[in-house]
Amino acid sequence: MSKQSPLTEFHKTNGAKFVEEDGWILPIHFGDSLKEYQAVRSDVGLLDLCHRSLLRFTGPDRVSYLQGMVSNDVRKLAVGEGTYAAVSDVHGKILADTRIFCTEEFFLVDLWESLKEKILTHLNRYLIADEVEITDLTGQYGIISLQGPKARLFLRGLLPHDEIPLRELEHRISQIGEGEVRLVRSSHTGEEGYDLLIGMKDLLPVVSHIQEIGKKFCLQWVGTQAQETLRIEAGIPRYGVDMDEDHLLLETGLDKAVSFQKGCYLGQEVVERIRSRGHVNKKLAGLSLEGDRPAKRGDKIRVGEKEVGEITSSVLSATLKRPLALGYLHRDYLQPGTRVSIDHNGKTLSAEVSALPFYESS
Repeated sequence: MSKQSPLTEFHKTNGAKFVEEDGWILPIHFGDSLKEYQAVRSDVGLLDLCHRSLLRFTGPDRVSYLQGMVSNDVRKLAVGEGTYAAVSDVHGKILADTRIFCTEEFFLVDLWESLKEKILTHLNRYLIADEVEITDLTGQYGIISLQGPKARLFLRGLLPHDEIPLRELEHRISQIGEGEVRLVRSSHTGEEGYDLLIGMKDLLPVVSHIQEIGKKFCLQWVGTQAQETLRIEAGIPRYGVDMDEDHLLLETGLDKAVSFQKGCYLGQEVVERIRSRGHVNKKLAGLSLEGDRPAKRGDKIRVGEKEVGEITSSVLSATLKRPLALGYLHRDYLQPGTRVSIDHNGKTLSAEVSALPFYESS
């Protein structure tokens, strides 16, 4: 049975239309996906990310345990800092991409809810003698996100006496109305962004307050259709779409999720072997298409008669006025400017390899 955001009824009052994704019923748009997209690019948009989950790690061995289970260096994190990291298996294949937040008493690991059971099973398999307790906080928190060039200005109006986090994944506790929130600097769109982690009892009051204040800022709810365009323009891969258990961590382009200095962790030997070799055989890349027709997932990429890759995501960019795609390419064809063709519904689409991100805010 599909799951629903705790904000579903609230969304209905805002004119949302819904779609099923990853076992969740989510708002695909709120009447005009282009308007929602433009709100993020020019003002501020509000995203429902309640289909993400939080895991809490407590106990005296939490640092050493997580250090051995994820690809980035959690030992160097100070209270109030965060990092991107991946969970991989012994073969260096990626099981999930995560964000990890350090507090004085625990770590929070944030990931897509659809990956939670798999990751809990994986983590518990290696939890043997460590004094660590992993608590699933699903259902206890909701996550929303403010994205756009006016997001910080909006927050300063919302939180006039609080410091706003400046560095990516920096986080702090704030108060909105009567509700406590953890405010996290995080972009999902290429624009400046902030996630709000809110206890479930405070979620509706906080969201209602934000929506009321947002009327002065042209605040617009943003559905999954506009979110997809925004993330692809920003070159952000999505687990289950652009990467999965068949992909090596270093094939995904998630370099910011990897530390090459931290030492041993699960899958590290494979990662280090690839690094010492100097390359992977294929890697996620950007493609800029000619015409006005996006490709689709699974379309083959060719150079001449030779198959050199496969499309994972594609959209028509509202800003760049052309179709864009993410896909895996053989290492010999990763150079930006390389001309390729894409097999699409019996036709051929011309394209060019492009550097990522396609779009970056000024």
